[in-house]
Amino acid sequence: MRLFVDVEGFEWDAGNSEKNLIKHSVSNSECEEAFSDERKLIRDDPKHSNTETRHQIVGRTNLGRILFISFTIRRDKIRVISARDVNKKERTYYEKQEQ
Repeated sequence: MRLFVDVEGFEWDAGNSEKNLIKHSVSNSECEEAFSDERKLIRDDPKHSNTETRHQIVGRTNLGRILFISFTIRRDKIRVISARDVNKKERTYYEKQEQ
């Protein structure tokens, strides 16, 4: 996907990575796995930021957990803003795309 052409990895903000782990039990490594999902769904999220371009991804981890992740790209790094399990609507949408 063109969005990731110049990306060289992830940048982790201590506050967000701890927040995701504490609030939603999502580790940094699980987030990274969702980006490797060949069937991941990505869309822009212009509604949630006026200062930077944000995106959303729904992707499956290596253990089959489906995550909803809000992220941005700063310079050449993916910066995860939030990560959680998908809700019912997001799961249905993702699973429809698998067929």
